[in-house]
Amino acid sequence: MVRRAESSDARELAELMRHLGYDTTESDMEERLTPILSSDQYFTAVQEEQGSLIGMIGMTHSHAYHSNETHVRIIAFVVKEQARGKGAGRQLMVEAERWAESKGATTLILNSGNRKEREGAHEVYQHLEFEGRSTGFYKKLT
Repeated sequence: MVRRAESSDARELAELMRHLGYDTTESDMEERLTPILSSDQYFTAVQEEQGSLIGMIGMTHSHAYHSNETHVRIIAFVVKEQARGKGAGRQLMVEAERWAESKGATTLILNSGNRKEREGAHEVYQHLEFEGRSTGFYKKLT
């Protein structure tokens, strides 16, 4: 079952962030969810199976400077390893597309690291009809 995330999901969402390689505590996630869940420019969906979260997708709706169209950027997307290949990721992506369309967005965007361990994820994104077209650059400010 795919549903909107709730603040009570903080513990399991923190665990999913750890699956992505981000050391996240339940209190970290509670703090992050407060502004995210209260903003209509963010949407977080979770995939639940037998009372436990097996995946999530988090995104934000944005305006662009280079066009009049808006887009939705997927910030986090993860399915637990034991649940992969069974359609959970596709169901989450369908929910992302539904939300993006409800916002009037014309494009879904996601970034993924260029590390060897992300190659499998890249194959999934291509299978979900994403096209690799850009390289991201990051500068840490603090």
